[in-house]
Parts: sequence; C-alpha cells; structure tokens
Amino acid sequence: MISKRILLQSTLAMALACGLAGTGFAQDRPLKIGVTAGPHAQIMEQVKKVAEKQGLKIQVVEFSDYVQPNAALAAGDLDANSYQHRPYLDAQIKDRGYKFAVAANTVNFPIGIYSKKIKKLSELKEGARFGIPNDPTNGGRVLLLLQAQGLIKLKEGAGLKATPLDVVGNPKKLKFIELDAAQLPRSLDDLDASAINTNFAISAGLDPKTDAIAQESPDGPYVNLLVVREADKDKPWVAQLVKAYHSPEIRQYIDTQFKGSVLPGW
Repeated sequence: MISKRILLQSTLAMALACGLAGTGFAQDRPLKIGVTAGPHAQIMEQVKKVAEKQGLKIQVVEFSDYVQPNAALAAGDLDANSYQHRPYLDAQIKDRGYKFAVAANTVNFPIGIYSKKIKKLSELKEGARFGIPNDPTNGGRVLLLLQAQGLIKLKEGAGLKATPLDVVGNPKKLKFIELDAAQLPRSLDDLDASAINTNFAISAGLDPKTDAIAQESPDGPYVNLLVVREADKDKPWVAQLVKAYHSPEIRQYIDTQFKGSVLPGW
C-alpha cells in the first residue's frame, strides 16, 4: 500500500512538473516580448502582471524602431513581439523571408495628422511640407487617409502600399517628406503637418483625441498583432500569453488609460 502511494505521489509530481513546463518558461527563464516604446510597452507591462498570476513570467524588451523587433524575433533573441499590424508584417515576411505566425490581435491605433501651424487640413497652403512614415505600409496608410480627406487622389489600384509616386492628383502641391515613423514627432516643428502613428504620438506627449486635426477610421486592416515564430505557434505558452493579453483586466486598463486613443482589437 505504501509503495503504491509513493508511486502515485511520484506520478502526480511528474505530471505537475510537466504541466508547469508546458505553460512556457516560468520555471527556467521569462518570455522575452519585444515592443515599441509607448502604449505597446505600457500595455505589455500590465499583461506581465496578469501572466505572472498564472505562473508565466515575462520580460518586456523595448525598441525604438519598427525593424529591430522582427529581426530579434527571427534571431531567437525574443520569444514574441507586439507592435505591428498585418500589412507591415506581411511586407516584412515577403521582403525578409521571416517564418512568423500571428498568435492574436492586440490593439488598434487610428493614425492621426498633427500640426503646430494649422488647426484644420483645409488651412494647408500650396507647397506645404507634409511628413509621412517612410515604411511602405504606414506611408500608404497615410496617403489613403489624405485621399479620404480630399487632399490628394491616388492612381487606381494603388491600395495599401501606395507611395507618393502613386499620387495623380495633388491640388495643393503638397511636398511629402518621408521619415522614419519614430522621427516624425520630433520633426513636427519643421513641417507644416505630419501623420504620426499613435504609439509615437503618445510617447511624444501628444493626445490623439485632442491634438490630432484628422484621424483615420478605426475600421480597417491595421489592428496590431502578437507575433511568434512559426515553430512556436502551437506551444502552450502562446495560448497562455494570449489569454493574459485578452483578459478583462487588460481591456479595462486600455479603456481607462487611453480613453479611446487606443482600442482593443479583440
């Protein structure tokens, strides 16, 4: 009887150990999650707290640009990243051959147009210098917004990857200044207006709800994503990480902290 009890206890202990190991890296090292500074980092710090209650430890790693988090994930320096939307991810996979998979939707940041010189887009003068992100997906996103606002016309079929070369109508002769997305807030003094991604706008002290003179509709393909390596997509820790991100606590944090500037995408 005693030997059977010991055997049963040993079996249960082994099963528990395997179960804990299956939840991720909680028993040996934290998951390394790459984010861009600002809202993505702030939200992931809250996800970290929720995940730790479930036995999953997270280390948040901040980046200052859009290129390095994917390079670090591909190199194995990260376990996941949380900062990019589908069009950007698709372009990166096509250009660089990354073997990535989408684990879940995260949040949506409707992109805004900001200016220190005008209060509305109709005040833009002929030849105004207009800043746009220099990566194809976000640059195209801004041009579509400007077309929706009636400022330019794009050639038919330009789509999400439109560039200034696709502009066929430009009554105000806007001069497009293409800069790294993270540089646009710091360049606002030198431009007449600029489109700025919401995460970088908030990091620079801008309030998208009150400071943006125009914003895109939240409906569209630009919801952000939690991304992992393709080989890891079915591992238990991925599902646990998604569960922590999609928890009621995180939704409430987003609604309270950002007051509509950042929207839950799930």
